[in-house]
Amino acid sequence: MTLAKVKGTVVSTRKDPELTGHKLLITRAVDFEGDYLDGEDVVALDFVDAGIGDTVLVAQEGDAAQQILGHQRAPVHSIIVAVVDQFSVKDSRVTA
Repeated sequence: MTLAKVKGTVVSTRKDPELTGHKLLITRAVDFEGDYLDGEDVVALDFVDAGIGDTVLVAQEGDAAQQILGHQRAPVHSIIVAVVDQFSVKDSRVTA
């Protein structure tokens, strides 16, 4: 899993039927201070009603995403599985 921030949304008038009813969000991995890491943005299927600016946990294995959706045909690689309120690192609490 990856700690990430939601940067934007994807609007699609037509998409694979397996994705109907699910929101697509643009995410970027962040460090423990909330700063963006080098790398590419990732489009992730939102399962927790996340929004722009939220810190989230993204599962980035296709098999995990397909298990959550309940079928193997879903064309999904990344899925948002949690909105992070806070976390602790070495006795320091960080509010997301």
